[in-house]
Amino acid sequence: MASDTRSAATRNTPANHAQMGDETIGHGNSPAAWTCVLIMLAGAALSSFAYIFASTEGNHDFGTLLFWVGIGIMVVGLIVGFVLRKIGYGVGGSKLKNNGH
Repeated sequence: MASDTRSAATRNTPANHAQMGDETIGHGNSPAAWTCVLIMLAGAALSSFAYIFASTEGNHDFGTLLFWVGIGIMVVGLIVGFVLRKIGYGVGGSKLKNNGH
């Protein structure tokens, strides 16, 4: 039990917290991730609008078409994000300037 108390005391030191904060986790903060998310957001917005539009009288066929176009845009967003990551624009990619931020 005493060793548990000592290890907890050494974990809660300012130096240890600073060291943990220096660790780069990634979280997808890269041009590839942002591009993927923005394209997929546009596709989701179009599909959401089309879902409501298709429920109004006389617009079922066109609304359904717009819905599937939005789904297609979301798939394109995934592909674009994957391609950008592969060519070096992902987290830690070769095309990004690593300046420590």
